Order: sequence, then structure tokens, then C-alpha cells
Amino acid sequence: MSAPKRRSPAAVIGVSLGAVAVLVLGLVAIVALNRDETPLANANFRDVPTSQDVPPQQLPPGGAGAPASASDPATELSTPSPTGPQKILKLADHPILQDPNAGLQNRVCALPAWQSTQAGAEAFFTAASKCLDAAWGPFLEAYHLPFTPPSLHFPTGASFETECGTIQVGIATAAYYCENNLYVPFRGLQTDQYGNNPGVYLALFAHEYGHHVQEVAGLMDAAWQKIYEAGQNSPAGLEMSRRKELQAQCFSGMFLGAHVDQGGTITRDMYNKAWNDQETRGDNTSRSHDHGTNAHYASWWRAGATSNRIADCNTFAAPSSEVS
Repeated sequence: MSAPKRRSPAAVIGVSLGAVAVLVLGLVAIVALNRDETPLANANFRDVPTSQDVPPQQLPPGGAGAPASASDPATELSTPSPTGPQKILKLADHPILQDPNAGLQNRVCALPAWQSTQAGAEAFFTAASKCLDAAWGPFLEAYHLPFTPPSLHFPTGASFETECGTIQVGIATAAYYCENNLYVPFRGLQTDQYGNNPGVYLALFAHEYGHHVQEVAGLMDAAWQKIYEAGQNSPAGLEMSRRKELQAQCFSGMFLGAHVDQGGTITRDMYNKAWNDQETRGDNTSRSHDHGTNAHYASWWRAGATSNRIADCNTFAAPSSEVS
């Protein structure tokens, strides 16, 4: 039998705090979002490298797909195309993580005002996906990687079908990424708790989009090969999962940091609320071991937000103590 396809549940895990039974966590989240002493990022942004600066990369032997079997991770890998952009199955030494000056361009992002309705959420995230495409597409293409935008879906039922299986909508499923598809079930966003805080929703969405960046680059496939080889619930497998998730956090921070105060609708207030909200998320809240502690969940997001340097998002090169 084939092992489960790679999965990337929403960070909070995600926005839900994952603890309905412990109501005090909701109060902590509200207090954190509204603290006055919010640290403000003062990022020194740089543009992405031009395509002339980056030599074409070759796919390493073994193909681009994630392993289909935990017992034989070399099976069912896709055959690399002899021409055109290719994924690069590397982790700490991946080309996009090597340039200390590479980051996202500062851009204007225009989003509709947040409305806590199904239609309002769809309009908000559809516009946000266009901003994310415009930010990450040129960056990845500069490294000759095969960028295509993810397909966006807005499930309305109690569950939805994906290539990763049937996903139940609940407090741990505010958004979900699987195989070039990004799902945002409105019922999982917990708008009754978070209300009119678009920065929180945007950071969550940008985290899941960060998994698409990993997918396109080849980081996702390379990480899942390691997870399958080690065993998904083994200490090594769980640590690799945390490295993958914390990098998506850093990518989310990069996006908000590159777009705040640029004349669009990503305001300093949205950025501040997202900054403070990260402290409420992570394994301490969800009582899992595959996303990282709340402190690390916040620190990696803030690293991306304050520096906008993708080299600072190299969680695969970080010591274990920084991805616990």
C-alpha cells in the first residue's frame, strides 16, 4: 500500500489556537493582538536576483516527486523533463536559500476590506493570492524554477476531498495545502473569535502559500523524502516536519514585511496584529510536535518579516534547538 500523500495542515494548528476547551487561550489571543508594545519591523529590503545572475539548475538524480512509499522512498518518483525549469530536490543547500541579499520586492498589495462572510473571505483570499503570486512568482522564476500559481478552493461543507484524503473542517483546519491546491474553508477560520483582524487571516494564508513555494522549489519533496525515510512519527521525522512548517512561517513573515507600508491595503495595524498573533500558535497550543513551539513559531515568522532575506528562512540549516 502506498503511504499517505504529503500533507500540510494549517498552521495553528493554525489560526484556531487548537484549544476550544481551554477558553483562556482565546482571551490570551485577544490580549496579544491588541498589545501596545508591539515590536515594529524596520526591514532593509532587497530585490530578487535577476535571471542573468542565477545559472540554470539541474534536477538531481531521482526525479521530482515525493516518495510514495515509506518503505521504498525511491519508488514512483516522477521522471524529470529534459528541458524547461525543474524542481531542485535540496534542503539546506537549496539555491534559493544561499544568497544572503535575496528577498521579495517591495510591492503594493490591494485587498478588499475584510468581511466575516463566506463571500467576503473568498474575495479577500482571492486578491491575496494574486499578491502572493506577484511576489513569489518572479522570485522563483529567477532561479529557473517551474512556478505556477496554486489552485484556490473554498470548501463550504463539514469536510472536503483532496489528493491527500478527506479533510474534516475544524479548529485545526483554517487552511490546508495539498499538491498545488490551497483550501480555505470559511468555517475553519474562527471569525467569531478573531473578528475583523485581516492581518491574522493574511498571515495564515501566506503560511499555506509558503508551502506552495516549497512545493515549486523542490523543498517540499525533499523534506517528505526525509520524513518518510525516518518515519512520520519518529523524532527525526517530526523534527523535519517542524523545519518544513517553520520555514513556511518565515516565508509568511517575508510576504507581510515586504508589503506593509507600501501604499496598498496591508497596513501597519494588520502587520502588528499578525506579529503578535504568532505567539498564540504552535505546538504548545495544539499539543502536537510537528509544527514547533509557540516561541519558535513566532521567532521564525518575525525573522522573515524583519529581514526579508530568504537566507534567514533556512530552517533546514538551523540547530535542533531552534526548531524544537
